[in-house]
Amino acid sequence: MVIAFIPVRGGSKSIPLKNIKPFCGKPLVCWNIEALERCDEVDEIIVATDSDKIEEVVNSQSYRKTKVYRRSAKNACDTASTESVMLEYIRYAQLPPDCIFMLVQATSPLTETVHFTEALEMYGQGQYDSILTCVRNYRFFWNEDGTSMNYDYRNRPRRQDFPGMLMENGAFYINKVRHILESGNRLSGHIGIYEMPDYTAMEIDEPDDWIVLENLMGRHVLSKKEAGKKNVKLFLCDVDGTLTDGGMYYSENGDELKKFNTRDGMGFQLLREAGIKTGIITSEDTKIVEKRAKKLKVDFLYQGKRDGGKLAVVKEICAQLGITLDEVAYIGDDVNCMELLEAVGMKACPADACENVRRIPNIHILSKSGGDGCVRIWVDLVLSNQSNL
Repeated sequence: MVIAFIPVRGGSKSIPLKNIKPFCGKPLVCWNIEALERCDEVDEIIVATDSDKIEEVVNSQSYRKTKVYRRSAKNACDTASTESVMLEYIRYAQLPPDCIFMLVQATSPLTETVHFTEALEMYGQGQYDSILTCVRNYRFFWNEDGTSMNYDYRNRPRRQDFPGMLMENGAFYINKVRHILESGNRLSGHIGIYEMPDYTAMEIDEPDDWIVLENLMGRHVLSKKEAGKKNVKLFLCDVDGTLTDGGMYYSENGDELKKFNTRDGMGFQLLREAGIKTGIITSEDTKIVEKRAKKLKVDFLYQGKRDGGKLAVVKEICAQLGITLDEVAYIGDDVNCMELLEAVGMKACPADACENVRRIPNIHILSKSGGDGCVRIWVDLVLSNQSNL
């Protein structure tokens, strides 16, 4: 059993009743509730509040899995911790020890269903006792004594070569009831990290945060919905850093090797079954890619295409098929993919794509890295957005 728990007080000082204040046209708390309602892995959603107004707003929405729990006054004051209300509810509901308990923060409205789903799937693998969400921060940090914290200032790395640091974004936390009761904490034991897109870094705390997050919501979440359904007729992808992890492996004989992901292969099969043409466009030119393309049964393979050459090739393919660039979906990870990404109708990049690519407007930043099944995730999104015209 999976319970999502959303604590929302009525006594916010900086933004009065912020949890039900309209955010992008909808009460703030409703964004997380509705994302959780669409998450098949979540069985029940508990909104823990001390406010009549918040309870009224939540109950007026006719949600399927959501219930309101009236938290005690002592656990709704300014000094009460989130853990205190978590423990209060767990004991009140007498939740079983192996129940999965997911703490969700209403102040992180950019969290989407896919984030909850993937994190719960990650937790279900049994590798971790608890999980928290983070974003990758590419800033350079310093200690108060004038020493650099996360880089060597005498050998300053380029931003694209800098791995960054993981920063807790407070979106949600996953643990089991027995661990929470034993530790009194949302996190315990062997802790895993679910990495979210960098635009989810902020939480709403002050009025200025509200303005910034509404803009981010419009660009990264609402823009996908406003774009509506797409009628994709051609699916293209890069290879290194997308279908692979970008690593270069060599055998003892000096043969170059690449590691591909079988789930991505199944994605290409699903595209074929849906009647969508597929192709690979890469800057490299190797027999390995040729063999992989044959295995995937792609309709188009173009190797040795760099920078503007990729877009020119795709325009030729579109002319051949009698389609437009708006009917093309493409996934790439580096600067040589940018021109094509900016031109196509649906665009995506792996979680570890270069910073410039991740900043492309309306791009889908996937939750997995290159070679880790990110192409399959993109395939599923493309197919779910088909208009079937």
